[in-house]
Amino acid sequence: MNNGLIKERIRGIDTIRGLIMVIMTLDHSRDFLHFQGPAYAPTNMATTTVILFFTRWMTHFCAPTFVLLSGVSAFLAGLRRSRSELTGFLFTRGLWLILTDLLVISLLFTFDGRYHVFVLEVLWAIGCSMVLLALLVWLGASRLFIGALGCVLVFGHNLLDYVHIPPGGVSGNLMTLFLTGRGAVIPLWGDRIVVLLYAALPWSGMLLIGYVLGSFYRPDVDAARRRRVLLRVGCGVIVLFVLVRWINGYGDPAPWSTQRNAAHTVLSFLNTTKQPPSLLYVSMTIGPVLVLLAWVDRVRNGFTSFCTVYGNVPYFYFILHLCLLRVLNILLIPASGLAFESDGNPLVWQAKGFGFPLWMCYGYWIFVVVALYLPCQWYGKYKRTHRQWWLSYL
Repeated sequence: MNNGLIKERIRGIDTIRGLIMVIMTLDHSRDFLHFQGPAYAPTNMATTTVILFFTRWMTHFCAPTFVLLSGVSAFLAGLRRSRSELTGFLFTRGLWLILTDLLVISLLFTFDGRYHVFVLEVLWAIGCSMVLLALLVWLGASRLFIGALGCVLVFGHNLLDYVHIPPGGVSGNLMTLFLTGRGAVIPLWGDRIVVLLYAALPWSGMLLIGYVLGSFYRPDVDAARRRRVLLRVGCGVIVLFVLVRWINGYGDPAPWSTQRNAAHTVLSFLNTTKQPPSLLYVSMTIGPVLVLLAWVDRVRNGFTSFCTVYGNVPYFYFILHLCLLRVLNILLIPASGLAFESDGNPLVWQAKGFGFPLWMCYGYWIFVVVALYLPCQWYGKYKRTHRQWWLSYL
């Protein structure tokens, strides 16, 4: 197997992944540094502005793209491993990502070292998806079966919009964890709780589809054919989104409606449901990403090289940028003349009265991205020149 060729062929994937990581940083900059409260909710059609909405809407592309490309990377990892080795790698890496969400991401968001609140976010969803994929690989499931299961989860998940699932109890909590979670709170022991933001199985569908998509990045696949497939499928998914959203029936529990002006009506049309990811949310985001993958597959310039630096080390950058944003937040609280008194939000700890205008959050976003360029570049080179087993997990 020509590992050098494999690495070269996934450069386009690393470019898109890096671009997504940069955009994701904007959303987290808003989480940590922007004004809080209902008046600043980006998807509240009654109060949002076009700029605030699109600041949030752009970041909708992050999670589904990251999950999809994780599936592609899982397939490529299998090219260098036996089936049993791939099963073990996916299983242990999935558990590692779940543990990261529980212990690291929960701490950074809640700022509570006693862990009264465990937050299950995107790493939990990717981790569960990898555990599911590991099971399917271990069972010897074909790519056709894996892709079909992914499509069933993505296209059929919104059937649950019409099913009432009683909350609480073992069955209700399991259904919430894996299928329908929408910010659900699951009690643990004492005063500790789990807050579920990402239901596992709906997101797993995208990773399974990404695993099948990875087969188009095999060394024996013609690049021109791959680009044609990506472009056609991407355009088809975009058309699917427009048609189904226009019909305003199946595919999203939140229908669009006419608003106070044309601009906000467009925002309502684009305001699809992320948690759990609706069919329309997935098609709205994945369609353009597939088109972009087809385009960037043969593009090499300064911008793509810049993005690739971050895309080469996604886990490293993900953890590092959250740490830097939290440090900035902590330093800026006393600089703003405020006390370290919580505003009461249990998910993202914030000092009461803290916050900056949106334009300043954009400035801090650029600062964080630029500040982490050299560390990511160094770590990317280190990974390429070293072969320690733990590098696959970081």
